[in-house]
Amino acid sequence: MARVAQIRWTGGYWRRLVICALGLTLTACGSRTASGALHGEAPPGSFLGHLQRVTQIASTVPANGDLNPYGVVVVGESSGRLVTGDILVSNFNDRGNVQGTGTTVMEISPTGQSQVFAQLTRLPPGENCPGGIGLTLALGVLPGGWVLVGSLPTTDDGTLSRRDPAGCLVVLNNEGAPVETFTNKDLDGPWDLTVRSNPTSAVVFVSDALGAQIDDHTGGAAGESTQVAGHSNVVRLDLTLNETSPPKLVKSVVIGTGFPWSANNAALVLAPTGLALSKEGTLYVDDTDTNAVCAIPDAATRSKAVTAGAAVISSGGALNQPLGLTITSAGDLIVMNGNDGNAVEIGPSGKQLGSETVIRNGAGDLIGLALAPTGSAILFGNDATNALDLFSG
Repeated sequence: MARVAQIRWTGGYWRRLVICALGLTLTACGSRTASGALHGEAPPGSFLGHLQRVTQIASTVPANGDLNPYGVVVVGESSGRLVTGDILVSNFNDRGNVQGTGTTVMEISPTGQSQVFAQLTRLPPGENCPGGIGLTLALGVLPGGWVLVGSLPTTDDGTLSRRDPAGCLVVLNNEGAPVETFTNKDLDGPWDLTVRSNPTSAVVFVSDALGAQIDDHTGGAAGESTQVAGHSNVVRLDLTLNETSPPKLVKSVVIGTGFPWSANNAALVLAPTGLALSKEGTLYVDDTDTNAVCAIPDAATRSKAVTAGAAVISSGGALNQPLGLTITSAGDLIVMNGNDGNAVEIGPSGKQLGSETVIRNGAGDLIGLALAPTGSAILFGNDATNALDLFSG
């Protein structure tokens, strides 16, 4: 079903002023101890229980002024311009703070050196991305230095694309140049992704922000925006890899279905977002729209989709519009809340183990995160200051 374009957004939920301008040092930007009503609630033996301090590593604002760091991923192996231990960060907004119009991926060293890894203003001939480029939190690195970045484009004024499906995954080489795109009916607004790979193959799990429309209405007050809602999917992409040529998409399989999505004036869209894959092969999905975390077993091999309602393992409690998601070496899930600036720790069975305030009164400040290479801290994009931060002990 064709979607109705809706809502003119310019910033909103993932906004705030740039407190630490481009080029300021860690000393100038300062650091702070995490504090707030929930600080200390996570038990001492938990992962979050030993994290107390937030420090800024670097600004994520490039020369073109892109804002709102979304995707965060650590480079595992040097290749081309990619350096082991560096962090890639994708920007969601342009310099005018219009959502879904960011085009840059930053590369930041652990010591704070920052450079533009990619600026996606043009795709290779013959490749397309329905609706255009607007980078999301979907960001991953494959063997050989191939980088995957998701696009959920909006129009120039921040209105969702009328395309169905919309967006794509863009494949970058290890120099930051786009070489191909993945587009098909299963990829409808790639919102986040996670990867498991070996030298010759990879499985890429993607959460869609959009999907079949089930509701379309206009508010009663004059001038209210048209709202859209629907059901979306979680998709597995099976790839073959070769160091000398771009990844090849072998097939795509819908492994999770029935996840609700809804357009939102402040957040652009509320949908299944964060993804994390356990060592045992269970894919965890957090759903922003329903305040829930779901589990999809045998995610790398299953051919039948699990329904979202049947897959819920944790809901409510400390979850408050969950967004970014990662998994610790012990198998616990770490979720970033979009609505209060807190991180929540959840056991593999779904038990909420506790939460910690990362940013006091931080509604709209947190989205993407990654486990630091040490395994004992969290790297995250701070939308309030447009920076890459570290949450550590």
